[in-house]
Amino acid sequence: MYRVFLERAAEKDLKDLPSRLHNRIIVALQALAKNPRPSGCRKLAGSDNDWRIRVGDYRIVYEIDDAAEIVRVNRVRHRREVYR
Repeated sequence: MYRVFLERAAEKDLKDLPSRLHNRIIVALQALAKNPRPSGCRKLAGSDNDWRIRVGDYRIVYEIDDAAEIVRVNRVRHRREVYR
């Protein structure tokens, strides 16, 4: 089991979401603790440890530290804003 940590920016992004979408993203974050590389995840180019998963039109961008078994969530944003 991995431990999932949210960066301050990711926490702020979550607070701004509608409740229905918020709940879907929370479920996806909890699933990362069991499997940090679920089907459909993609490794981001230009980085060693950055990954992303889709939840509807939103993206969760996170880092995986396999040695410490930690998943650190950096951003949770709409797909048009997340990579800026």
